[in-house]
Amino acid sequence: MAAMMDRKLIEETENRLLAPYALRASRSQGRRFPEDEHPYRTCFQRDRDRIIHCAAFRRLEYKTQVFLNWQGDHFRTRLTHTLEVAQCARTIARVLRLNEDLCEAVCLAHDLGHTPFGHAGERAMRELMKDSGGYEHNGQSLRIVDELERHYLPRFPGLNLTQEVRYGLMKHRTDYDKPLFRGLIERVSPSLEAQVANLADEISYNAHDVDDGLYSQLLTFEAGRESELFRQAEEYARTQVPAGEEDLLRYQLVRCLKDLQVSDLLRHTAARLAELNFADTAQVLAYDAKEAVVDFSPDFKARVKGLKQMLYHKLYMHRTVRRGMEKSTRFMREMFERYVAEPYLMPGGFHKRVQAGESLQRVACDFIAGMTDRYALEQYKKLFDPDVW
Repeated sequence: MAAMMDRKLIEETENRLLAPYALRASRSQGRRFPEDEHPYRTCFQRDRDRIIHCAAFRRLEYKTQVFLNWQGDHFRTRLTHTLEVAQCARTIARVLRLNEDLCEAVCLAHDLGHTPFGHAGERAMRELMKDSGGYEHNGQSLRIVDELERHYLPRFPGLNLTQEVRYGLMKHRTDYDKPLFRGLIERVSPSLEAQVANLADEISYNAHDVDDGLYSQLLTFEAGRESELFRQAEEYARTQVPAGEEDLLRYQLVRCLKDLQVSDLLRHTAARLAELNFADTAQVLAYDAKEAVVDFSPDFKARVKGLKQMLYHKLYMHRTVRRGMEKSTRFMREMFERYVAEPYLMPGGFHKRVQAGESLQRVACDFIAGMTDRYALEQYKKLFDPDVW
């Protein structure tokens, strides 16, 4: 009978195949609340599965990426964005011989804390919470996995994820200064897996926002050509697609955008790793430099910046997108103010937290930030529409 691929064998395989600077499940710093190891899943695989099965992950299906959920079935949501990020990160991690399972877990959790209504909702919540401990979606993601998910009570709050995944939710070194991250001990540099997750997020939204923008016809090919990177991808795509096949052209252009970004990142990062020659993960975490190790080359980074600027001016600031953003900002503000004024209007679990002495503003923030777009609209109507009870 063939040997089972149990946890110990998986860990042995990791130790043999991963680069010396990759994080290994067998050397994890563990969890806040000790647990026995699983017989056939590593700690990072177990984290991934806990994230996928949590309620906050399911709610991502009805949270906005750029286009509101009811504007079309083919636009990205937070959930499909998250899956694309995880797929991209696994590819990068595999090539660089980093820990794929850890990258995947971080990516699957990175947007759990996003508000409804996309970035407009986040900006509104940040403003509402500026004098009450602050709000930032990565910090809220950590709060969800540490405290707000309740699957394992009374053993422990949250999902009790490994320290490596928890640290991976921070995007910037300065996050240690933010209230929602103050429970983590400061490190000089993020792990390479956390850096991969950060860049996979950027690569994915750069490409799929172009896709959604072109599909919606709010973004035109002519406008896109203001970006050098867009022009490069379009030039290649037109060599692959018969004239007049606009949908196929869009698919090929977006595929090329992803490939160009991933390929440059891999080349530049591989060269940086060869130059730095880290002996282990400790050297990575102690590496003190302004530039991340996992990154685009300087020239390509300028082209990525140009693509982002084009998307900002031609898509995100389009009047149709902004109209939705302005409405959703108003919804968020009015709901927040109403719940703070009358906390009994929140469901019982949240109301009880206020009665137990928790910050009223933080409880209202947790409630609203966890809403999907459609649930937020339902609650808004119940609060303010006289015809809805």
